[in-house]
Amino acid sequence: MVFAWPVWRPLVLILLAVTAPAAADDSFPFGTTLMLDAAPMRGSKRIPMLEIAENGAASIDLWCASATAKADISGDSITIALWNSFNVQCAPERQARDAELLATLAGITKWRRKGEVIEFSGATPLRFRLMTN
Repeated sequence: MVFAWPVWRPLVLILLAVTAPAAADDSFPFGTTLMLDAAPMRGSKRIPMLEIAENGAASIDLWCASATAKADISGDSITIALWNSFNVQCAPERQARDAELLATLAGITKWRRKGEVIEFSGATPLRFRLMTN
């Protein structure tokens, strides 16, 4: 018994839909380094990075200095409370950008993942990209 392609076509499409890969992971990427979606400041290659462990311990590399914080993530809500900031001697412009970024991180309230991008929202939105190398 031979069946024509038009008869099999719906079955093939159903089979492809059932075996297609699952939707992209939309969970928070604990333990993964997130890089701020920004260009480096003039005269430097450094870009701020954030890493949050499952227990909420966060390490933040800023434009100049570094900091530690506690992150509380529940569903799509997030709060970040600064623990320590490690001052490093650098240009006033970089110190000002560090303070600005820390204040922005302290003001975020929501997060959302779109593939390799993590978007934080609050008074000032931030975008980070997962480091995949």
